[in-house]
Amino acid sequence: MTSQNFFSSRALVSPRTVQSGAAALVVGLALALSGCNSGGSPGPGGTSSPVSAETPTATATPTPTPTSSAVYQPADASGPAQNVPVPVLPEVAKTETKEGLEAFAKYWFELLSYGYETGNTKPLSAVTSPSCTMCERAKQVQQGWHQDGRWLAGGRVSTPSINTTFVVAPDGNYQVAVQVSQEALSYYNSDKSLDSTDPKPADSGSLMLAVFREGSWFVQTVEPIVG
Repeated sequence: MTSQNFFSSRALVSPRTVQSGAAALVVGLALALSGCNSGGSPGPGGTSSPVSAETPTATATPTPTPTSSAVYQPADASGPAQNVPVPVLPEVAKTETKEGLEAFAKYWFELLSYGYETGNTKPLSAVTSPSCTMCERAKQVQQGWHQDGRWLAGGRVSTPSINTTFVVAPDGNYQVAVQVSQEALSYYNSDKSLDSTDPKPADSGSLMLAVFREGSWFVQTVEPIVG
């Protein structure tokens, strides 16, 4: 992992009324979501008169209703992302185990990405301490760039490497080292004009401090790995 600051000050400054200059280094983990509704109603059956009693009556064939689906569509120059699925916490991530903590760390970064695609920071806030300064700054950018018709495009994030020694520190925290890779990110204004674009950054390393309390994991802070 490189020493690049994953939560750099450039990425986390509040937008100028969030109009330009803000640059967030994490966005979007693209997933597909689909759902469908199907059904149909048969047409009315034919009737026959006594004169045509011996003539078979044609029966209308039910016409199936076209299947509709809500498919995930990533953001692009034409508009913001649509039908973004909410990340799901894996069952193993509900356990106080090494595997559980690593699965939770992956889930946490998926929530961070979800916030960049949608501006919805509630899922991330539910499992993150407000004392995490860099997390709060990230949420400001997420919320700001999804107000008044603005949106973010690109910047899909992945976590190629997640590892923890699963040793509780004296302060009660577990430490998780996470390698983060992210694509280029574009910022669009409400009139669909491109405000700015961040090129793909080098992979960065982050250190997550988390605790297991009341049956679930909770992030205390996330900081860049330096050196």
